[in-house]
Amino acid sequence: MYAAICSCLLLLALVTGIAAPSGATEHTSARKASPTHALAMHGDPRYPEHFRHFDYVNPDAPKGGILRMTHSYAFNSLNPFIMKGIAAPGLAPLGSSYLYASLMVQSKDEPFTEYGYLAESIELPDNRSWVAFNLRPQATFHDGTPVLADDVVFSFNTLREKGRPLYRSYWGNITRVEATGPRRVLFTFDGTKNRELPLILGQLPVFSRADWEGHDFERSSLRIPLGNGPYRIASVESGRRIVWERVENWWGNNVPALRGHYNFDTIRVDIYQDDTVAKEALKAGKVDIRIIRSAREWARDYPETGKADSQLTRIAIKNHSPSGMQGFVFNTRRPPFADPRVREALIQAFDFEWTNANLSFGLYKRTRSYFGNSDLEATGEPGPEERVLLEPWRNQIPERVFGPVWEPPRTDTPGGLRANLKRALTLLDEAGYGVHNNVMVSRETGQPLTFEILLHHPAWERVTRPLLQNLSRLGIHATMRTIDPAQHLTRRNQYDYDMIIDAWFQSLSPGNEQHDFFGSHGVDNPGGRNLAGIRNPAVDAMIEKIVQADTRAELVTASRALDRILRWSFLCIPQWYSDETRYVATRQIRTPEINVLHPVTDPDIFWYVPQSP
Repeated sequence: MYAAICSCLLLLALVTGIAAPSGATEHTSARKASPTHALAMHGDPRYPEHFRHFDYVNPDAPKGGILRMTHSYAFNSLNPFIMKGIAAPGLAPLGSSYLYASLMVQSKDEPFTEYGYLAESIELPDNRSWVAFNLRPQATFHDGTPVLADDVVFSFNTLREKGRPLYRSYWGNITRVEATGPRRVLFTFDGTKNRELPLILGQLPVFSRADWEGHDFERSSLRIPLGNGPYRIASVESGRRIVWERVENWWGNNVPALRGHYNFDTIRVDIYQDDTVAKEALKAGKVDIRIIRSAREWARDYPETGKADSQLTRIAIKNHSPSGMQGFVFNTRRPPFADPRVREALIQAFDFEWTNANLSFGLYKRTRSYFGNSDLEATGEPGPEERVLLEPWRNQIPERVFGPVWEPPRTDTPGGLRANLKRALTLLDEAGYGVHNNVMVSRETGQPLTFEILLHHPAWERVTRPLLQNLSRLGIHATMRTIDPAQHLTRRNQYDYDMIIDAWFQSLSPGNEQHDFFGSHGVDNPGGRNLAGIRNPAVDAMIEKIVQADTRAELVTASRALDRILRWSFLCIPQWYSDETRYVATRQIRTPEINVLHPVTDPDIFWYVPQSP
């Protein structure tokens, strides 16, 4: 993406954003295309114009009741768009949230299609060189003032100038944004082939220009901003609680893509930094719902859900979204992880089969691909189409990329963990390490091979400890250190760690976010998502092929090629994934019959039914 941007004017646009006044030039204001209600990444939208609601919601869900939830991180900010502070739950840096509406909203039963939210219609020419959003006349902020094109321009430029580095990367191919009318916003692109760009612009959250006048956007604070979404903030206590109240007669109630959503009158989120206390609060009826991210908690902590008179019930929602990659992430910016042989060796020491059986009740599947659980995952040897993409980079990537795809080592095979550790010793020997007095040391410097695994929650200690024990059998002295989430976030943003546990979450339509995940430009940019520090022109090239794919087939081919390179780069020790989202909730909380592609990680389509006396 960035290699194609060479003019000084465009470089200025990347850094500051360029906006035109409402009185746009004749050239740009004359741009017109047939308006549509939705945009699909590839193919046609599933839902036609004038559709009533998404199939996976209950459009007649009753409004009312209170939803009491928990959150594990103490917050100190109501601004999720900046690096400073930890934002309160219910806010999001991209897309819609309880407080802010976005231009469009994504459906959960299509790979990547968005429908109008703030935007009543969208104009996109065949060459996709620009996109225009026409705002709904009824869209208002919570104080009754209209949402106008100037607010959209202000939101876009503010985020790109003052927001997280993500925005400058995400919207890097946009050269101009202008209000061509009171409710029409035109975005012009730089000519780079990028089919996803109109859709990621649809994720732009829009906030009030007037509300931010006189306030420092880059300052973390608990000032309650003016929103335009389904909820307003009723009260907030830093680090303890935030209470959301549904906006009565909200303008978005009859927007087709939002019917069946946002059904609770009140959403209260309490901070429980101790998981044990949070679980007991749910059992005691002080909390209504809890998303379960631990297999152990799901398997053991709620036996009462199987009883007829229990007040709790389990909710498991299947999805068909890519697994992404969760694991112990190597920081390749630091020795010894700069050497891929060392990284490959350490992967041999993780015993997933034992961990899954003994610590996770067999509920997880092994992560082996960055796009697992989908057609984007590379399998076998590269096909002809993949080879066309990979061949020009043969000297920049491991030769093994052109053979069978990398698979993580197993321990339920002959030899088990012992065989894997022998393989690790061989790799370490090739990397210049040997055992001296039971300690793995560099033969060149005599320095021992040591590193620290930085954790953000004590729950990860039980998973990390067996890995440390296996590493000690190789003579490697690795340690783990658990710090508070705020400190962990700061160090993560600065890439100040040897190894952390983290994840790259993927969608069925990967695109610009891959630059942030794996692009070379993000290696030295604080606050980015290139956690492993990979810098490889072949990876950059595959990302560009993903971004520029005209068809679903081209997207799949490019994603598989990228997957092969990443897997043979040994960026992390892969852990596991689940293909369902799990909740435990009180029986007052109801859900529709859900058949979706994407995970349902927020109960915005659930509803409340009062218990009979």
